[in-house]
Amino acid sequence: MGAGGTFGSAIAARLAAQGLSVIGIGRSEAPLAALAETIGEGFTPLLADMGDDSAIPAIASTLSLPVAMVVHAPGLPVAGGVRDARPDLLAAACNIKVGGMLRLVRGAEARLRSGSRLVAIGGHYGFEPTAYAATAGVANAAVANLIRQLSWAYGEQGVTAHLIAPGPADSERLRNVAAARASRNGSDLEDELDAMRAESAIGAFVSAEQVAWAVSTLLAPEADALAGSTLFLDAGRRRGLP
Repeated sequence: MGAGGTFGSAIAARLAAQGLSVIGIGRSEAPLAALAETIGEGFTPLLADMGDDSAIPAIASTLSLPVAMVVHAPGLPVAGGVRDARPDLLAAACNIKVGGMLRLVRGAEARLRSGSRLVAIGGHYGFEPTAYAATAGVANAAVANLIRQLSWAYGEQGVTAHLIAPGPADSERLRNVAAARASRNGSDLEDELDAMRAESAIGAFVSAEQVAWAVSTLLAPEADALAGSTLFLDAGRRRGLP
């Protein structure tokens, strides 16, 4: 699920605090070990590369209980704008976001039950394209389509699929995006961060804790009504309708 990242670690901690047994997936041992120490009992680290099909049997062999929710929250490489981003990095981003989500679902498929949730963390740029965030825009738009497909594929089993699309979050990755903007515009990093805050109706970035809160709300049975839909956590950035 990208448990070692900014969003993944916050989501894992919140779900564990609600009494769920959490399996956190990542490619690097150190972040998972740190998260296991923080969360304690109820958290199981799993080293797996969600960009490779070997993750499917690794996930399946680790699960022994019914799965209430799968959450895919990977980070993406910052490749710059669409005019200069390497095409292979766009393909890699789609493999991480779309291929990774599909591998996660297939690894957990035998343990899904009625009421299980399939949750992907997408992003604002998948719905509001810009010239400076090529990988985030393309990959997050693709994962939105995948979630709709999963909703129809698993809906008859009572399994629902959901996309959460945060706006820019206060994180290291955001600073990398801002740095790319600053380089393109010949401006200062802090000026770019201020400009990005101003793109929000309330002048704010999104926090990892807010994203974790949104994920946890999907555990409620009432969330069936959100099947296949996108929750926009953009702090008022979107201007388009719907």
